[in-house]
Amino acid sequence: MIKGFRQIASLTALSRVVGMLRDIAFAYFLGASGLMDGWTIGFKIPNLARRLFGEGAASSSIIPVYSEQLHKDPEEAKRLAYTVVTVIFVLLSAIVLLGEGFILVYYKFFAGLEGTQIKLKLSAIMLPDMALVCVVAVLSGILNVHRHFAAPAASPIVLNLFLIGSLCLSAWVFGMEASTQVFVVAVTVILAGIVQVFMQLPPLWARRIYIRPAWHVHSEAFKKVIILMAPMILGFTATQINTLADDFIALWFSGSLEKGEFFSLFGARIKYPLWEGAVSQLFYSQRLYQFPLGVFGISLATAIFPVMSAEAAAKDIKAFCATVARGLRCMVFIALPATVGLLLVARPLVSVLFERGRFTNYDTGLTAWTLSFYALGLCGYCAQHVIVYAFYSLQDSKLPATSASISVAVNIVLNLTLMWFLGTGGLAASTALCSYLQVVILIVVLRRRLGGAVAEGFVPALWKTTAATLLMSAAVLVALGFSRGLPNIIKLLLAVPSGTIAYLLTAKYLRIEMLSLLTGTKPAAAGVDLQ
Repeated sequence: MIKGFRQIASLTALSRVVGMLRDIAFAYFLGASGLMDGWTIGFKIPNLARRLFGEGAASSSIIPVYSEQLHKDPEEAKRLAYTVVTVIFVLLSAIVLLGEGFILVYYKFFAGLEGTQIKLKLSAIMLPDMALVCVVAVLSGILNVHRHFAAPAASPIVLNLFLIGSLCLSAWVFGMEASTQVFVVAVTVILAGIVQVFMQLPPLWARRIYIRPAWHVHSEAFKKVIILMAPMILGFTATQINTLADDFIALWFSGSLEKGEFFSLFGARIKYPLWEGAVSQLFYSQRLYQFPLGVFGISLATAIFPVMSAEAAAKDIKAFCATVARGLRCMVFIALPATVGLLLVARPLVSVLFERGRFTNYDTGLTAWTLSFYALGLCGYCAQHVIVYAFYSLQDSKLPATSASISVAVNIVLNLTLMWFLGTGGLAASTALCSYLQVVILIVVLRRRLGGAVAEGFVPALWKTTAATLLMSAAVLVALGFSRGLPNIIKLLLAVPSGTIAYLLTAKYLRIEMLSLLTGTKPAAAGVDLQ
């Protein structure tokens, strides 16, 4: 498990670094503007489809069934893989065509404002990426079962490099205005998606899996995937749906020079609680909290999912519970210091990364404010992946779907309430709170089914991690105090290494077993085999 985690985490870290450079480029060329709002919405729709039908449904449902078939009949496992890829591509292509038709009708008859028209055009250009990214996600899930993590983890790097290149070339080489540049970048998303699909094929061929059209939809294995997939469309994607809800609510409740400061509701004149650029502020803050989540949280969950699936298929419940418990302890070890660290350095971090070009000091303040509330949910976001994967490994996707539905409903209510008091911070806070809501529901049910072993050692690990985080916080605060009045880059260069060293040294002194995630060695007194 640890070997797989370190491989995924290393490649994901590289991807996230390149992704951060991409976001810096977006901030420089587009800032937190109406154009950036439009690109964000257009990009997130196919990205949500990847979570729903790719990583969140098809991939997560095929992994346990595909693992099971590999033990029984490898050839049948291949036929299952071919069929799932074909069905997903055909289904998503049909949805894309319907979506394009809806956008066309809305554009012709209802889009009166220029800003709305731009957002619809960008969405229409990027919508076909829905089918491409979902195929990539399914192929990645198949490769993960075969313990190949490199190509799936590396493929996002291609997307980020394409986007950075298109931003820089369109502006610096061709001298395009931002209003034209944003459409060039949208087309680039499709080109990158095609390349990402072809990246997955060579490692599949090396395992004699030659993806081709197939339609064995009446097989028992495929039926089992479909039974699992339907509720998975919600179960694993609550946070993604909630963040998209944040974006659309921010879009609808944002005033602008074109829309004005007020809107009418039942004859009442109400001032917009947000302003144009709110969607962009959400996007930049989401990218920052998703950095530790992607590098560590999702990487760890991706590495242990095939392990849990294999243990569940073998009916080894004792080993399964131990893996779940180990995953939860590791998530706390990762997420708690990341949460506190982001809270302490939110403003200088946003300033150093984004405050240049079209991204202003005012945007920095609002983005840092939003980031602080998203960061509060990091422990929930990370634990969510482990506990939902645990249910999927047991081939139970109904309860995660139920808990996700509750989470999404509560999030919308909180969004519409908190944004009037906290602005974009209220939208972020509601998403953070709802991540914990889903985790609590799932852990309570899993413990009732399998016993307390699924959370074995969690409380002692939490206390030790909290102690290490407190010492880390003290080190960061001392560094920030010492660097007061200095440039933000100096503050970060002092605070981040100080906090990291303090945390790791304390973890080593307290013999926290999860330290092996980073070092590859087991603490002398840990007593738990993490290999």
